[in-house]
Amino acid sequence: MAVNRKHQIVEAASKSFSLFGYKATTMDQVAKLANVGKGTIYTFFKNKEELFDEIVTSLLNEMKKEAEEVIDPQESFSTNVHRALFRLLEFRKEHQLTIKLYQEAREMGTPAVSEVIDRMEKVVVEFLSHRIEKAIASGAIKPCNPEMTAFIMLKLYVSLIFDWERLHGPLEKDEIANLFELYLIKGLSAG
Repeated sequence: MAVNRKHQIVEAASKSFSLFGYKATTMDQVAKLANVGKGTIYTFFKNKEELFDEIVTSLLNEMKKEAEEVIDPQESFSTNVHRALFRLLEFRKEHQLTIKLYQEAREMGTPAVSEVIDRMEKVVVEFLSHRIEKAIASGAIKPCNPEMTAFIMLKLYVSLIFDWERLHGPLEKDEIANLFELYLIKGLSAG
């Protein structure tokens, strides 16, 4: 029963954060959506921050899982990185909570939300860094700073998918892959 109540609370809070954002979500709203007393929430979570952290941690784990699922060991480093980045950014565009969080960070600069955005970016950069280290070790790409390279890859993808789209319309998945290959992979390729 307790696990079920906790799940109800997390689901309700996730819905509230997705609809209203972090700043506008209250524990009263969460209690109402979860159909529990406010005191019940506090038996599982000390405060709104702790509840938000649980949801964000779950979201980050889901993002990593999404990226891992599209990796094919038979494919090239370039193809796998493209697949993983594209899937992560699709996830970000499809998932209501991430959409709301990015909107709130942009419009209000809520510190707790900005921290989450930084955590999300860090997870992606770590995921890519690991892949880059493996590619360097196998000789698939030239030696480079894996973390910085991962950061640049992520920023290039974000720019092509979100910023370019806002000004020029969306690019096809293949166009993005070709640009990625042209700007980054050919520049990094060994030999």
